[in-house]
Amino acid sequence: MDPIRFEPLLKRIRWGGTRLGTVLRKPVGPESDYAESWEVSDHGEDQSIVSSGPLTGKTLQQLVAEHNEDLFGKHAGLSQFPLLIKYLDANDRLSVQVHPDDGLAREFDPTENGKTEAWVIIAAEPGSRLYAGLKNGVDAISLRQSLTDGTIEDCLHSFEVAAGDCVFIPAGTVHAIAEGILLAEVQQSSDMTFRLYDWGRVGADGKPRELHIEESFRCIDFDRGPVARVVSQRLTTGEELVNCDYFTIRRYAGPGHVPLIRDNRFHVLQAAAGNSTVICGGTPFPLRFGETLLLPASRAEARIESDVDGVVLDTYLPG
Repeated sequence: MDPIRFEPLLKRIRWGGTRLGTVLRKPVGPESDYAESWEVSDHGEDQSIVSSGPLTGKTLQQLVAEHNEDLFGKHAGLSQFPLLIKYLDANDRLSVQVHPDDGLAREFDPTENGKTEAWVIIAAEPGSRLYAGLKNGVDAISLRQSLTDGTIEDCLHSFEVAAGDCVFIPAGTVHAIAEGILLAEVQQSSDMTFRLYDWGRVGADGKPRELHIEESFRCIDFDRGPVARVVSQRLTTGEELVNCDYFTIRRYAGPGHVPLIRDNRFHVLQAAAGNSTVICGGTPFPLRFGETLLLPASRAEARIESDVDGVVLDTYLPG
């Protein structure tokens, strides 16, 4: 199979902005609240649709059903594409939230998965922050009291971020993305989010948005504590940012070419900066800043060729 390109699924949410269009060149409309671009999605009705080539018009779920072995290789037999790949534009800060692990997610909804995720910062305005984990010593009692007092920010570990930073958020981690950040996100295929706190804001109807206090407390891992930036592992080619039970993320930066060996698994490539080209079986597939390409397990030999400022994220299943 050739590399596959999908139409982005654009999501408008109150905290979104315009950078998905102005920076990442997504086909947004005139509105100013475009929050997420779902690049590769097989989640319920949110289906990525092939945008070019012989499979044009097919949904990702159809590819899973009709081309399972070619798509997944050594992971053949999966009934759902296991990852959800996104870009996010946080023009305003997101709510304080937490995601369940697999076991809890299926207690809440048997059709859902847990949601472990990772963020790679593409751009950040000066002073932009992430909230990742609870400060040391914060327990369920003190966190509940902070919700009553309106002092939850005092319980959250936070730090300023810059382009290139990576943060890994396992399920059960309390977190929030603050305003001014554009990022790439890799996560399990799940849309289960519990909102713990919403900074006292109201929705479009003038009423406070729904909170999920008890569900959040069931999911929070109070033993995790503060979450820091990822310290990457240098490799012969590129660097490894994350290697967890659900996905591995590697990053290749700078000019030159990176061989992508035929390892009998799919790879999702995201252009996090600059422009690159994927050469697969001798055919060039442009990978411009903000674009995403899915390389099926069954493919020809491939390599990435990048400009001097090119940065490509390579995500695949471990094992």
